[in-house]
Amino acid sequence: MNATGPSETTPAAPRQAVWAVVRSDIGPLLLAATDAGLVNVVFHATDAVRDKALDRLGSRLGTELVEAPDSPLLAEAIRQLAEYFAGRRRAFDVPLDWSLITGFNREVLRELFAGVPFGAVVGYGDLAHRVGQPGAAQAVGMAMGSNPLPVVVPCHRVVERDGGIGGFGGGLETKRKLLALEGVLPEPLF
Repeated sequence: MNATGPSETTPAAPRQAVWAVVRSDIGPLLLAATDAGLVNVVFHATDAVRDKALDRLGSRLGTELVEAPDSPLLAEAIRQLAEYFAGRRRAFDVPLDWSLITGFNREVLRELFAGVPFGAVVGYGDLAHRVGQPGAAQAVGMAMGSNPLPVVVPCHRVVERDGGIGGFGGGLETKRKLLALEGVLPEPLF
C-alpha cells in the first residue's frame, strides 16, 4: 500500500495511527498516517476542524490516533510538503495508505496521482475517459470531493472543460493558490 503499489484488499485496522498539524502556505494542514503510509490530509485544520476530522478518521480506521509530530510515520510527508510549498518539489513519493477510498473513486485518484504531473491540469471528463468511463465526469467530481489525500493526490489539478477552475473541498482560494504555486495560474494580486 504505497504510492505506486496497488492494494485492493481491505487491511485490518492499523497497528498505529498518528497525526500532526503543520503550517503551510495555504493554512494549517492536519496530516495523519498509519503504519501503511499517509492516510489523510485535511485543510484549514483549526482546533474545531482538527477535532472533528480526528474523530471521523479514528472511527473509519478503527483505531485511536495519537498526536506525534515527530513520528517517523509522518516525518517524510512533512518534509516533502515543506519542499513542495517552497517550490523545491514537483512530485510526492511518500507511502500512501489508500484504505479510506475504494472502487471507482480509488481508480480515479490513483490515475490522477500517477498521470497528472506538477504544472498540468486535466478536465473532469478527460480523467473519466482515462479510467475507461467517458460518461462519468460528474462521478469524477465526486471522487475529487472525497479525496482523503489532497495536495499529495492533486485534486486541485482537475478543472472544468470550459476553462473554469471547478470546485474544491479546500475552497476556491486554496485551489487558486495551489495552481499558482505550480505555475498554472498567475499569483493573486492581493
